[in-house]
Amino acid sequence: MYFGIPRRPVCPPARRRALRAAAAAAALSTVLLAAGCGAGEDSPEDRKAAARATARGFPVTVDNCGVKTTYDKPPARVVTIHQHPAELMLALGLKDRMVGTAFPDSAVLPELRKDFEAIPELARKEPSFESILDAEPDFVYGGYGSAFAENEGRSRKAFADAGIDTYLNREYCAKNKPVTMRDTYEEIRTVGSVFGIPDRADKLVTELRGRVDKAATAVKNAPAVPVFVYDSGDKTAFTAGGKGLGSELIRLAGGRNVFGDLDDVFGDVSWEQVVARKPEVIAIYDYAGSGTVEQKKKFLLSQPALADVPAVRNERFVVLPLTDTLVGIRSAYAVDGLARGLHPERFR
Repeated sequence: MYFGIPRRPVCPPARRRALRAAAAAAALSTVLLAAGCGAGEDSPEDRKAAARATARGFPVTVDNCGVKTTYDKPPARVVTIHQHPAELMLALGLKDRMVGTAFPDSAVLPELRKDFEAIPELARKEPSFESILDAEPDFVYGGYGSAFAENEGRSRKAFADAGIDTYLNREYCAKNKPVTMRDTYEEIRTVGSVFGIPDRADKLVTELRGRVDKAATAVKNAPAVPVFVYDSGDKTAFTAGGKGLGSELIRLAGGRNVFGDLDDVFGDVSWEQVVARKPEVIAIYDYAGSGTVEQKKKFLLSQPALADVPAVRNERFVVLPLTDTLVGIRSAYAVDGLARGLHPERFR
């Protein structure tokens, strides 16, 4: 349902599809005429082009969070909502398909920064349905469930009714099993198939898997360091549970999430529970709107009840941008950074 008032009329879905079909037919006619082809049969070049298109794997059907979509060709105009989908797209070499980004929440990876800054930013937070339509996308890729918030007029049905395909990061599909690095690799491969670049996706997965394996090998057989994740909170602590990717990253880096038994992605725990579990390292999640890292450290160090917690007593903190803990390319980088913070002796 769309609650906003558009600045310009929006074509009904059938009309938009008809216009797209007509445009595609006109473009094809132009190509045939330019090549001097008759109307009777395809030229050898046309048949080769068709064979190449088939070899790329189209049509592709994807069942994403219960929404099944068939792609007859790769999307050409993409809007990403939240940073991690944008970085994944750029890492796959798809800058030329991106017509808008929104909601950056941490510093962009240095190797992607120039390309990221070249893409129009639609909003600092989630953009309105209307402003997304203004970018004329044929595909919207959301990172958090809020990308397609129905109460803000951005439901996936609203986009479908406007003739726009959508994809939601698999971390936000309803499921009962914990999120792991396998989800990251499958996310990359799925996006690669939608855009007809499976080889690029496989290459990126190989690179990221190699980065993770290298860090995990460096800390192999080291004693697992007890880690408490501090996201936010003062009366209680908002922490990472066992269902989220953060817990998996800690394990791969040679640690143990002290609240890995919390049957959720995130949850509130008491400070008494934190004290009882004696974490040796505190991983601080860093993101806009939750207070700075220094403010969080100052709070933890100032609490008398936490004075005897080993991580506080020894001031052992590691910092993780929240984006690093999501299903996207940064999670592989996070394992290396965490491993160095938990087992510095293995990297000297």
